[in-house]
Amino acid sequence: MLVQQFIASFDQPPKELILDLDATHDPVQGEQVGRHFSSYYDSYCFLPLYVFCGQHLLVSYLRPASRAAAFHATAILKWLVQALRDAWPNVKLIVRADAGFCVPLLLGWCDRNDIDYLIGMAQNSVLSRKARLYTTLAASGYRRDLQPQKEFGEFRYRAGSWPRERRMIVKAEYSVRGENTRYVVTSLNSSPRHLYASLYCARGNMENCIKEQKCLFSDRTSCHHWWPNQLRVLLSGFAYLLMHELRRVALVDTDLEHCQVDTLRLRLFKVGGIVIRNTRRIRILLSSHFPYQAIFTLAASRLNST
Repeated sequence: MLVQQFIASFDQPPKELILDLDATHDPVQGEQVGRHFSSYYDSYCFLPLYVFCGQHLLVSYLRPASRAAAFHATAILKWLVQALRDAWPNVKLIVRADAGFCVPLLLGWCDRNDIDYLIGMAQNSVLSRKARLYTTLAASGYRRDLQPQKEFGEFRYRAGSWPRERRMIVKAEYSVRGENTRYVVTSLNSSPRHLYASLYCARGNMENCIKEQKCLFSDRTSCHHWWPNQLRVLLSGFAYLLMHELRRVALVDTDLEHCQVDTLRLRLFKVGGIVIRNTRRIRILLSSHFPYQAIFTLAASRLNST
């Protein structure tokens, strides 16, 4: 349903879509089925997988924290790509994710199915050696100017589990905190600076969307059995979908158009009022001092006309 709603929201077929994949920490406090202690998060938790396109949620999938971040990601991506290409055969698809998803299975599937990707990669000694020119330039620039320095570059790299070389983007940064070097493997052809600074870093918007999921209680996975907890994650996803459609359809050109969902809940939903219902109509009486009366009325009118 999430994907069908996303497809229906377009009047014209899009030329390009960026699919953001990420996992998040869902702590548990009981003996839930599938719970696992994660040393990274230092707690018992689940590790659900989310897929977004812009602000639109496409997948919310509960998983145990005993498996890697990329667990089942390729299978979900295969299903998602099929649904999108059935609707838009010519759409260009780009997968964007952090280093937890840089696994041979996912990269190989993208290569075979004409899916572009922009995926972070963890540092190792070979990458450090190949990036030495850029890290040296950044360090020397900082010592010269005493200002943070960034250098962008690229090289070809083949990990031991890869069948061929792939393009690697490097961002070498040096500041008062020292060296901060990041790597991204990609199939795209734009400049290293554009790919990293403009495209890859934009995936941070997805982290805000995941925080919005938690504002809608996606982490209330307190049932003992697995499937009720998965249902709760899905229900939270549907609630987010309704909030997103509210922003997209009813709050366009208002002060609340770009508000996060917790702000919308406080300003438009958690409002004292009186509801009077008879056989012909429903009346909602709000306080005369309610500061968002105009926006509330406009949103209700727009929703009523759709």
